[in-house]
Amino acid sequence: MKKDPPKPADLAAVVLGPTGNLRAPTAKLGKTWLVGFNEEAYASSFG
Repeated sequence: MKKDPPKPADLAAVVLGPTGNLRAPTAKLGKTWLVGFNEEAYASSFG
């Protein structure tokens, strides 16, 4: 994302649900955001 950041509209399409709110669950770990649920991502982030 640092080298080739997405356009704001593209990012919003991925992280916002149909109601316009952030998809659940959403967690921030330092500079990392986890949006939605992915078991592998949560296991590697939370241990």
